[in-house]
Amino acid sequence: MWIRSLMAYRVSFAMTALGNFAVTAFDFVAILLMFSQVDRLGGYSLPEIAFLYGVSCTAFGFADLAIGSMDRLGRRVRDGTLDTLLVRPAPVIAQVAGDRFGLHRIGRVTQGALVLGYALVVLDVGWTPVKVLMVPLMLVCGAAIFASVFVAGGAFQFVAQDAAEVQNAFTYGGTTLLQYPPTVFAKELVRGVTFVLPLAFVNWLPALYVLGRPYPLDLPTWVAFLPPLVAACTLALASLAWRTGLRSYRSTGS
Repeated sequence: MWIRSLMAYRVSFAMTALGNFAVTAFDFVAILLMFSQVDRLGGYSLPEIAFLYGVSCTAFGFADLAIGSMDRLGRRVRDGTLDTLLVRPAPVIAQVAGDRFGLHRIGRVTQGALVLGYALVVLDVGWTPVKVLMVPLMLVCGAAIFASVFVAGGAFQFVAQDAAEVQNAFTYGGTTLLQYPPTVFAKELVRGVTFVLPLAFVNWLPALYVLGRPYPLDLPTWVAFLPPLVAACTLALASLAWRTGLRSYRSTGS
């Protein structure tokens, strides 16, 4: 329904999608400005950082496109309009994801994919079948990990009622963090996004395997192959949090 609504005004949709593309592209423009003054950032070259950026932005773009409407849940909890979703014969989470579905977010996916394509062309990497397969694996698992953070953030809004910005700090903030190499951050932060909120499995750890770079925190090589397991665990935990939050919902009263 929302896609048909957007397509009713195609020029408006095209301008919105282009605007989304341009706004997200400014993140990479900032990186290009940095490299106009330095040859390396945290020991990484521009193609290597473009690879990290492309994977993070594209994976997040897919998650944002599919379930980015989750940040509207707090408003529905606060004003009681979530009740209308509960009486419909469809999963609530699917309805929340489809609420005002923003197809214009495809601009973020396109921009990230273009940067990733550039990185894959210019990277000086000895490609093997395992490294080639690692790229789509990162995109799928990264999107799943980001989606689980969206869902967990939505579950938190059942308690906080309007905590969209708290959720955005971990989703939009997380993808911005991952666009830069782990060497530019303090070890405490790297530990936090590895062992507490495992965003490092979106791109840092598997990408360092592809790039042949040493892992942060002296982690073993095999952690690069854990994103599917981490994605499954985060989705399971997010699902549990969602069910718990949904059961705690008591509407706004009479």
